[in-house]
Amino acid sequence: MTDTPTDTPTDTPTGTPTDAPTDTTSAAPFLTAWFEILDSDEPARILDLISDDFALSILFSTGGGSATDFAGDRAALVGYLEQREKGTRTHHRLSATTLGQDELFLGEVRRAGVPEASFVAAGRVNGEGRLQRLLIGRSSEIRFP
Repeated sequence: MTDTPTDTPTDTPTGTPTDAPTDTTSAAPFLTAWFEILDSDEPARILDLISDDFALSILFSTGGGSATDFAGDRAALVGYLEQREKGTRTHHRLSATTLGQDELFLGEVRRAGVPEASFVAAGRVNGEGRLQRLLIGRSSEIRFP
């Protein structure tokens, strides 16, 4: 994942999992690591970073009014990982912040370096350093220059 300037966190960042890449100077360290792993050769490693009571909703729009909502628990995340194109898209941070246990991340998805969509992610990291809640919205209809 390629970083661009970020907002300054307004609270102390939550810890990242020990097996996740760490960047203690960035805002939203957990989600930053999450997207780095997602863009790696082994994206399924993110399954090791979620809590037992994990819940998510990923609203994935490809434009033209069509969208898919991957919602649920670990099984929904597995389903999302199984259908996605591995190694074709990369996630790039535009801005991010951390507020207590919550991380907010605004980014851009690129295919072969060309911007394809914008996305926003919100995650809550529990006291054990695991992702408990994840909400992502993606759209190819809007860009953040």
